[in-house]
Amino acid sequence: MNDAFLASEYPPAASEAAAFHVIPVPLERSVSYGGGTAGGPAAILAASQQLEGLENGMAPGESGIYTTPPVDVSGHPEGVLGRIENAVDKALKAGAVPVILGGEHTVTLGALRALARAAEKSGEPFGVVQFDAHADLRDEYQGDPFSHASVMRRAVADLGLPLVQFAVRELSREEVEVRRRYGVTHYDAYFLARVGLPEQPLPEGFPRRIYITFDVDGLDPALMPATGTPSPGGLTWKETEFILERCVKDHEVIGLDVVELAPIAGLHHADYTAARLTHLLMALAAHKDTELNGEDAQ
Repeated sequence: MNDAFLASEYPPAASEAAAFHVIPVPLERSVSYGGGTAGGPAAILAASQQLEGLENGMAPGESGIYTTPPVDVSGHPEGVLGRIENAVDKALKAGAVPVILGGEHTVTLGALRALARAAEKSGEPFGVVQFDAHADLRDEYQGDPFSHASVMRRAVADLGLPLVQFAVRELSREEVEVRRRYGVTHYDAYFLARVGLPEQPLPEGFPRRIYITFDVDGLDPALMPATGTPSPGGLTWKETEFILERCVKDHEVIGLDVVELAPIAGLHHADYTAARLTHLLMALAAHKDTELNGEDAQ
């Protein structure tokens, strides 16, 4: 069975009894270079069947994983975003952590809208932690405000969410100014390589509750070639583990996504890496204060 995340290790849980709702969203409408993101969610689900039940000593599957049917991505982007919001709403009402599998990065906006609405009702704010080769802070790209290159602009400008970015190495002049205007904290690839990561990378006053959005092009193309714009100089696996561990310390992960996988036929390691990354993020969401097996990531 390859239509439910990690079903090879854990029987799929009922939606109301699962700690995680995995939500596939095979959206591909605004990709601007290489295509293929429509196949990303199915590739991650299939590759997840090859994972072990433990990730760095943690077993998020023991808390229950429910995989929803793929979100309908036909029609106008607002309609698609609305359907993503509905799926995330259902996860939140069930007390589950929504896990979005993209699809292009635009899918993140639907999840953030649902979480922002819930946060407004509860009075508990949250912030966004982004891993990406690109800042995605353009107001529009190729005339499209719902482009994958504009998703973080919608987050900070439209939803007013605080944002921290990691591993960016492709940046426009417009985005530099947007970072200043909205106070976006950033640890770009150049900075991480030459200065390193502070003990607590999330700034003082950043919300305790966080949403992690991980564009797989944040990883180095040697590790992740299967994405639309594989930019050199990205993160290694150990660096990724290390940064994530520091980000989740004393924080609660309330939602996450893995986006922009564009599978390449016969290249199994990229699909597997995206599936394992998803599992790692789920493990950190379930055990936010657990160190990663005591390993010293280099």
